Amino acid sequence: MAGNSFGQIFRITTFGESHGGAVGCVVDGCPPGFEISEDEIQKELDRRKPGQSAITSPRREKDTIKMLSGYFQGKTTGTPILLIAYNEDAKSHDYDKLKAGYRPSHADYTYDVKYGSRDWRGSGRASARETLARVAAGAIAQKYLRQELGIECLSYVEQVSDIRANIDFNAVTREDIESNIVRCPDAEAAEIMIKRIEEVRDAGDSVGGVIKGVIRGIPAGLGEPVFDKLGADLAKGMTSINAVKGFELGSGFEGVKLLGSEHNDLFYKDKRGKIRTKTNNAGGTLGGISNGETIHFRVAFKPVATIKKDQQTVTTEGDETTLFGAGRHDPCVLPRAVPIVDAMSALVIMDHYLRHKAQNG
Repeated sequence: MAGNSFGQIFRITTFGESHGGAVGCVVDGCPPGFEISEDEIQKELDRRKPGQSAITSPRREKDTIKMLSGYFQGKTTGTPILLIAYNEDAKSHDYDKLKAGYRPSHADYTYDVKYGSRDWRGSGRASARETLARVAAGAIAQKYLRQELGIECLSYVEQVSDIRANIDFNAVTREDIESNIVRCPDAEAAEIMIKRIEEVRDAGDSVGGVIKGVIRGIPAGLGEPVFDKLGADLAKGMTSINAVKGFELGSGFEGVKLLGSEHNDLFYKDKRGKIRTKTNNAGGTLGGISNGETIHFRVAFKPVATIKKDQQTVTTEGDETTLFGAGRHDPCVLPRAVPIVDAMSALVIMDHYLRHKAQNG
């Protein structure tokens, strides 16, 4: 009931805090006999870890992952997999001045209300450091989907502030995404985005943006009716990521500008006899079930809440005070959020694939 688990068959339970001893997760329901290594998981974690470029948090964490169970002789055993990474560069004293006040747009106040206490060291459980565990588990799901089913989960920075990339999501590759530090496959837009982030960072402020998610090669038929629609679970997975404030599938909010005759995706049979749609405004699902087209969606991230500026707030006693953001934080979370979006995509699809297989054989 505590909300620390995600998925039904391929199920993960995360644990740990930003300035605690470690962060990790237990992965249950992974098929046995699947080859996976710590090095393969580490590659995804290296895309998420802090200190990787001049526009990310300067905190230095190796985020070295260890698999402590559910794994033998290079293969999964079918039993729970324990993944853990120990914190090495926590500087808790940076947050001592913040324990008596509520930081604007942080979870300080709501955690106090819910639990009667909070961990003020880097936000504790509310910190985005928890997403390390999701990326580790997602690396397993990504490899399984790619190797066994030919499904590819990609995401990239499409927009920073009002700077938007001009790119065809159908043609984007992982190499394009990793070609620059902001993880935008449009080189011209990426250069402008990086400059904007640097300007905001130097001013002690932060900036938000949008990540585009793409899931290719997914077969028709995945997803459940009503409450467990594929799009609904993707929305839940994405909006559970720190700093996410919006999710749209397919045409999303832009679709309201179209007439039904313009928005409808018309069916046809391709040369191989496969049923397809001429357009993909639906974003790859119909009635909550995948239709075989590429799933595409957008995820909106707010500006990072901690900024290096004086902000008015109140103490835990309700007295007015001023707080200055301390600690090491990203001026823009998007570059490091790309592998998190990849991971959540893979976790949702992996779970729905196993659910479909369990029901339909």
